Amino acid sequence: MNRWAARAAAAAAIVLTAGISGNALAQAGYPDKPVRLIVPFPPGGGTDILGRIVADKLTATAGWKVVVENKAGAGGSVGLDAAAKSKPDGYTLVVGQTSNMSIAPSIMSGLPYDPVKDFSPVRIITSVPLAIVVGANSPIKSMADLVAAAKANPGKLLFASPGNSTVAHLTGEYFQKVAGIKYTHVPYKGTAQALPDVISGRASFYVASIESATGPVKSGQLRAIAVTSAKRAPQWPDVPTVAESGYAGFEAVTWFGIAVPAGTPAPIIARLDAEVAKVLDAPEVQARLNGKTDIGPAAFAALIKADHDKWASVVKEAGIKVN
Repeated sequence: MNRWAARAAAAAAIVLTAGISGNALAQAGYPDKPVRLIVPFPPGGGTDILGRIVADKLTATAGWKVVVENKAGAGGSVGLDAAAKSKPDGYTLVVGQTSNMSIAPSIMSGLPYDPVKDFSPVRIITSVPLAIVVGANSPIKSMADLVAAAKANPGKLLFASPGNSTVAHLTGEYFQKVAGIKYTHVPYKGTAQALPDVISGRASFYVASIESATGPVKSGQLRAIAVTSAKRAPQWPDVPTVAESGYAGFEAVTWFGIAVPAGTPAPIIARLDAEVAKVLDAPEVQARLNGKTDIGPAAFAALIKADHDKWASVVKEAGIKVN
């Protein structure tokens, strides 16, 4: 190598080293300004509460300034779209969930973002099982009873849900497929509208979040016959899962997780994952969540894809019309 080539190689090495050092220093200083956490629903709802738990705890434990920004609309797609189009520098996070990251592509036409291609998952915050409940005076006391009644009266049982295309609706359709039975879906405009008909027996059974059913179950108005998680829910330890009731492998939950725009540097994602994991490990946070989850970036990405495939199949087979 002549002296000019040697000088060029040395200069290139200095530039490369400086670039790597500068990049490492920039990442080491992350974050050096406020971090925005987009919640794609209005203030006060379940997603907002979870987002603020994470934001407040990150501020307290990591010393970061995390600002929650509510961007509601179109079932969460407005906020997800805003996050997807943000600069991938680690300063914009978003709370995604089953409905807007795994179900929406099969339900909504012209979705402005691709949940798989436009986001880098960070960590699941929590997953919430659904409850299958009947009126306290219903003769249905188990999933076996429900299936037997549906087989004896095809299409006559009325399955209530809090609305079309919700996770609860699709869960009911999913169980119908798995059990090989037929009943009729009756969508309501939320839990408050559905419960009177379920309690009175006008609706045969109801699928909804555990949180919305807990009060009526405790007061004796409803009876819980199953939960849809893989394991029994901590708050209802005596209620069996659908899987335990004879349908091995059945699972349907609503999960909530932190994601960032695709292209966010891997070291920043790793830092975010580590800090969010610390937040979720805190006893006071665990007390407010539905048990502990340990689903980081790779497993979260796989979950989004697996749930998309599962719910797309349910939507197609049930003939649910796309908006």
